[in-house]
Amino acid sequence: MFNKILVANRGEIAVRVLRACKENGIIGAAVYSEPDRTALHTRYADEVYFIGPAPSTESYLRIDKIIDVAKRAGCEAIHPGYGFLAENKEFARACEENNIIFIGPNSKAIELLGDKIASKITMRRAGIPVIPGSDGPVENLARAEKIAQEIGYPILIKAAGGGGGKGMRVVHKKEELEPAMKQAANEAQSAFGNPVIFIEKFLESPRHIEFQILADNYGNVVHLGERECSIQRRHQKLIEEAPSAIMTSELRKKMGDAAVKAVKVSNYNNAGTVEFMVDKDRNFYFLEMNTRLQVEHPVTELVTGIDIVKEQFKVAAGGKLSLRQEDIKLIGSAIESRISAEDPENNFVPSTGTITALIEPGGPGVRVESGVYEGFTVPIYYDPLIAKLLVWAPTRQEAIERMKRVLDEYLIRGIKTSIPFHRLVMRNPKFVSGDYDTTFIDRVLGKVEYKKAHHNIAAIAGVVAKLLEEKKVSVVSKRKRAGMSPWKFAGLKDQLRSRTGF
Repeated sequence: MFNKILVANRGEIAVRVLRACKENGIIGAAVYSEPDRTALHTRYADEVYFIGPAPSTESYLRIDKIIDVAKRAGCEAIHPGYGFLAENKEFARACEENNIIFIGPNSKAIELLGDKIASKITMRRAGIPVIPGSDGPVENLARAEKIAQEIGYPILIKAAGGGGGKGMRVVHKKEELEPAMKQAANEAQSAFGNPVIFIEKFLESPRHIEFQILADNYGNVVHLGERECSIQRRHQKLIEEAPSAIMTSELRKKMGDAAVKAVKVSNYNNAGTVEFMVDKDRNFYFLEMNTRLQVEHPVTELVTGIDIVKEQFKVAAGGKLSLRQEDIKLIGSAIESRISAEDPENNFVPSTGTITALIEPGGPGVRVESGVYEGFTVPIYYDPLIAKLLVWAPTRQEAIERMKRVLDEYLIRGIKTSIPFHRLVMRNPKFVSGDYDTTFIDRVLGKVEYKKAHHNIAAIAGVVAKLLEEKKVSVVSKRKRAGMSPWKFAGLKDQLRSRTGF
């Protein structure tokens, strides 16, 4: 096992990996940019190293600076987390060339699978079903129009490199095609340094289901079951759960076998995720493979009892998988709500500023992975994800009820967060019944419904809070006579205000 690992990331994922380091007796080193001088991951690390100013292109995306830090710090390995350089083949290759172990797949596998076009060709040749679309890059409007005509609208324009919903545009008619291509290419260039795009048929109302895999350097591959990731906004996942509400033993075996095959034909090693789209008839299609740890990996950890980051360490250090497919069981149900610094009432615009109050929920079956603390200033420069809230319970219904509770307990002041959105989803009959797909937010919730539901509650609670303030003395006096402690009453009033913002 390693003596020292450099975590080349920030926020909650850096804290997550550093915790795994501590539990394995490994020295955890971290990097930080100017606005992250006081970030939580810098407080948690054993050693910290400054790598540059706020823009990620001058700090977290600088391969040369991160390699230099790893050498100076005497780190044998680098864990990239997710985002930034996690799926960058040049970064993995730089590690290999400098005799630093990259805790992830080898650079050749990243190059093959990180390129969505090349990976689709590989899967098609292996007999794994793929979504119809272009066989290569789409470099001009004429070719795009021809492909669109062949497969039929609507179509999906996608970036060949990267992921996370960036560089993607849905096109419903010919007139939308040219501007959508330009927007997707520009966004892909900005996010991944690669403007190449391709086209797929846009599946109507599909479900997004992915399989977590682990592979060592000796040809051993297992999958850890599926995660349902269909609650999305603009192709960005917001809520994940395991197992999927639509999964059967037969379908799980078919999709799991396809995921393992995809890994083997790619000579892939370490942890990764094979993603599928599933149509209304339960036909599944290979979508892409994420050659890194996923944001939602703790969902799988909760239902399998397997620490995926520690397994990454073991494989990267040359160890063999001790897991066999028949040993892996999914027990209970787990749900993850991504807590982001965004305003769901205002089209999810980023909300930055200082967190003035923070109370994290707890209790049985609750896991919080956070990258912030009370007094921390959330910067504008990076992804708005600030925490992941997870629950586990014996059944899906119990998990939903538990998630309702912990969302009500979660208090973050000073910035807007996505917590109200998650509360709304957990109370929606369609979600509760498991009858949802990737169109859920636009089709089922809708902007009007969300605002109406939230503001009715806020308006009522605001009036109550105001009345309580105006009648503070007389109300407290009455409560005293009724046997309620003034401390308890004050706490209830503060709780009401914290949940409504009044």
